[in-house]
Amino acid sequence: MSDLDKNGSIKVDQRKSWALITFSRPEKLNALSRYMKQELKRVLTELRSDRDLRALILTGEGERAFCAGTDIADLAALDETNAKEFAREGQSLGTSLESFPVPVIAAINGIAAGGGTELALGCHLRIASINVRFSLPAIKLGIIPEYGGTQRLMRAIGETRAFHMMLTGESISAAQAEQFDLINRVVEPAQLLSVAESLADKIAEFSPLAIRACLEAVAQGRELPLDEGLAVERGIFGRLFASKDALEGTRAFLEKRKPAFAGI
Repeated sequence: MSDLDKNGSIKVDQRKSWALITFSRPEKLNALSRYMKQELKRVLTELRSDRDLRALILTGEGERAFCAGTDIADLAALDETNAKEFAREGQSLGTSLESFPVPVIAAINGIAAGGGTELALGCHLRIASINVRFSLPAIKLGIIPEYGGTQRLMRAIGETRAFHMMLTGESISAAQAEQFDLINRVVEPAQLLSVAESLADKIAEFSPLAIRACLEAVAQGRELPLDEGLAVERGIFGRLFASKDALEGTRAFLEKRKPAFAGI
């Protein structure tokens, strides 16, 4: 086995309208090596420019884990100076997912610990199998989450619940995660990928301009006062009416037929 194999890989399976990205290091519960993080960044950068892409699905290889987070051996080699750069690299992955121009669907299987939970938080939609456990156990190592977990988790489930997870390192079940609005849906393990693929196919039926515009409006407005966010929405809404897709969508509705969106 080569050093590259030992460091895991990022597998990409590109379909007609969406792509499946898989963390592949099952013998280490898909823990992220630095090589895997570099590869994920490269893959996301390449796919970002694909104008035919309608959605991404992110998952882990095997049934045991989505992603067990950072490789602890990498953490043990850090000092104060390179720890900041290490965190920046991890945070940039979450930001790349969060700012991706088409919906990113996390199909979460098995363990989602540390960076695994943090990367899932960067995705727009999250589906989990019933055997999933989410955790941010960094406190057990004398550190804090470094891929954006301290910021995104509290925004997703509120400070009180986020503090409990971070300060105890305890995991929560898929059922609890659904109750906390951390995930959209819980499914049986055998159904996970098919449900995620059906969701990607459903999204792909709509105008790619409208899909991207929804994400853009939320991304631009999430930290703004309401009146400024509404101005962002008005501007994007108006811009869409310069597209043929908006005309096609309204005409198709009035003519009682399925629209044929072209992304123009």
